[in-house]
Amino acid sequence: MVIKVFIASQSGSTAIKKKQQDVLGFLEANKIDFKELDIAANEDNRKWMRENVPGEKRPQNGIPLPPQIFNDELYCGDFEAFFNAKEDNGVYAFLGLDPPPGSKEAHQAAIIQNGEVPENDQADGNELSIAAEDQPEENIDMLHTPFEQSTDINTKEEKEPEVEDEEEQPVTEEEDEEQPVTEEEDEVDES
Repeated sequence: MVIKVFIASQSGSTAIKKKQQDVLGFLEANKIDFKELDIAANEDNRKWMRENVPGEKRPQNGIPLPPQIFNDELYCGDFEAFFNAKEDNGVYAFLGLDPPPGSKEAHQAAIIQNGEVPENDQADGNELSIAAEDQPEENIDMLHTPFEQSTDINTKEEKEPEVEDEEEQPVTEEEDEEQPVTEEEDEVDES
């Protein structure tokens, strides 16, 4: 199985160039064997790519733009599908390849396939991943009992900052001026 990535080496679009580089860079970094096929330099590559992108996967204008990814003759998807698979840790499934042992994707695939964590991925005793049925009953009770916080340890009391006795400062003219009393304040004073 060979992963084929159709690119355009002579594209004037920086967006297309960036998408192509993202795909190729990811495949190289993860040591996934692939073949780069240029549609700008080879008309046969362009025809093959356009004919083999499924109709429902074609854009509105009907002309699929690179990068387009295939696994031999099987269409995998375009950049957006690749990006989504990468975000979901599902690139190997997207490409139709078996994930390498120990990868997140292999771990997820084993859980989905078997419904359990594979033995080589289980905790080594330093982690807390013991099943509830293996726990003593008092530990299970603690899990279901509401936790009460101690107010003297876990509560932060906001204190006003202590002010040292300051020497009296001379009053300035601005501070000395009295503020006019409003009618509301005057009514409160009279009652």
